[in-house]
Amino acid sequence: HTWFWALIRDEFATGKVDLDGCMRLLEKMQIPFDEAHVTHIFKKSVDKHSEQAISMDDFKSIYRTFVHRSEFEELFHTYSPDGKILPDSQLIKFLIKEQFETEADETSAIEIILKYEPIDEVRKKKQMSFEGFARYLISEECSIFKTQHKTIYQDMNQPLCDYFISSSHNTYLIADQLMGPSHLWGYTSALLKGCRCLEIDCWDGPKNEPIVYHGHTLTSKIPFRSVVHVIDKYAFMSSAYPLVLSLENHCSTKQQEVMAECLKSVLGDKLLHLPIDGETEMARLPSPEALKFKVLIKNKKVGTIEEGMLRTDDDIREVTDEEDEAGSETTSGTDDTDETIPLHPSPAKRRGETRKSPILPPRKRKPRKAKIAIALSDLVVYTKSSKFVSFEHSLENQKCYENNSIGECQARRLVKRSAKEFISHTTRFITRIYPKGTRMRSSNYYPQEFWNVGCQMVALNFQTRGPQMELQDGKFLDNGGCGYVLKPEFLRNLNSTFTPQNVGGYSKPMSLSIRLISGHQLPPSSLSRSNKADPLVEIEIYGVPEDQTRQKSSVVKSNALSPRWNETFCFNIQVPELAMIRFCVEDEVSVVNKEFLGQYTLPVLSLNTGYRNIPLISKDGIKLESASLFAHIWY
Repeated sequence: HTWFWALIRDEFATGKVDLDGCMRLLEKMQIPFDEAHVTHIFKKSVDKHSEQAISMDDFKSIYRTFVHRSEFEELFHTYSPDGKILPDSQLIKFLIKEQFETEADETSAIEIILKYEPIDEVRKKKQMSFEGFARYLISEECSIFKTQHKTIYQDMNQPLCDYFISSSHNTYLIADQLMGPSHLWGYTSALLKGCRCLEIDCWDGPKNEPIVYHGHTLTSKIPFRSVVHVIDKYAFMSSAYPLVLSLENHCSTKQQEVMAECLKSVLGDKLLHLPIDGETEMARLPSPEALKFKVLIKNKKVGTIEEGMLRTDDDIREVTDEEDEAGSETTSGTDDTDETIPLHPSPAKRRGETRKSPILPPRKRKPRKAKIAIALSDLVVYTKSSKFVSFEHSLENQKCYENNSIGECQARRLVKRSAKEFISHTTRFITRIYPKGTRMRSSNYYPQEFWNVGCQMVALNFQTRGPQMELQDGKFLDNGGCGYVLKPEFLRNLNSTFTPQNVGGYSKPMSLSIRLISGHQLPPSSLSRSNKADPLVEIEIYGVPEDQTRQKSSVVKSNALSPRWNETFCFNIQVPELAMIRFCVEDEVSVVNKEFLGQYTLPVLSLNTGYRNIPLISKDGIKLESASLFAHIWY
């Protein structure tokens, strides 16, 4: 009590404080709060006195509403000998027994006390009051997400194709695909989220300066040069690992040369345009670690890496003119199947003949001439765009540095018909999946089915929020949010027989138990005038088909501030290495209508055990600083 009054008395020099003063005090005491909830409780207090200020006792009552949560007090009293103080020895017992921190000792207990205990005399005695215990339970240290996984902990020395890579589709768009604006913010925001593969649609612009926009639509245009400057500024702000620029190139050779000059002059040493070890014949791709702070260009390439290295300045002015079977991402939903452009066309190609139809062919189109500027081609090293014909064709002909882009519809058919071959393909070659062209409103597919077969670059429209992007964000929270997540061993092994439909001997069953205890400061319903909601929590598992499931809690009526559930949910997960878990909080407006309040998604293997707080993220992807769930996790 002495500590509490000493901390607040200066604010009450005039006897009372207004709403702003109340919020300042909560900030001073480092208590997270939602303004709407504080305002609502404050107004209830002042209504008693018919004035716009509260006394010290009123503030104490508000403080206790936010801090002295009954579920925390029950836990504290279980381990406190006198209900007032938690000695370091009892804190160690709590950490071992409840939090499953088996290596907890006096040192780790004292670290927690020093970090979270606000009362000096208690802290000096190496003890913890309820005030410190409550602050510990709402801290990052007690988050449901494993602390270790917030750092780069995975082996980063494997080939690039052994990682899931955070990838964006049509990165320049910040709205729909037909009439929406193109904006540099699309690139800035994606890079700040740790995205490691950006897409740039390049077209001829005025004054010999290429532009970026969604071709043949009414989307606005931005200069290619401006995009490159933004990339130069933000490329490695959130991650040190390699950034891939996936070019969808529609420019004339003259403007392709401008693109090449711009990439080289702006990015400088960041731009990778030669093999890092000088080797031109490679058996496997280099690792993310070996390519730190490098920008890689993904585009069609003329000839081999060795031919590019031997070229002179005069040769760079050459242009290769070939029939292009590759096409581009189109509104018909056909696939972007970029083809290798050889240095010398075959006699058949000179006569305009085409190959036999590939497996699962895209809609036939009249071949068009594609002119490739060698200056741009020679910037491509480890990410050469190659037309996907079939898995058999790739196995026989494709080099490790050649990669494919496959549209979601064709990829989905391949998952259903040839999952084993698909996985064999992705153990060898980087494969990018992109949304079908008919997604005019920039909607997204669910990425999980393509992660299940090892696809590295599962590209989504980052500007469109929803469960699909929430899965993407949750997936790449792992490994320090660096944009690279090491695939499970069975998706890296060249001889793997794993398939999502038949996991067989690759199953490592996990029994997961979640006791959902409570919520705190949940966003109130947009329809409520009294700052309330009727919240329920849906827990979903995404993974291989066998693991896909969801369970719902009961509805707590008229309580967004501190709903209590105390309900237990059990899940049996066959392939936890691929599984994601999503906690979604909704307001039950009616039996058939629910309003989204917040969610949190993370990999199942990143779950912390014990009593954990679950942060919540808004529909706009912004963390709700004061809102959370409280649960006990065991597996």
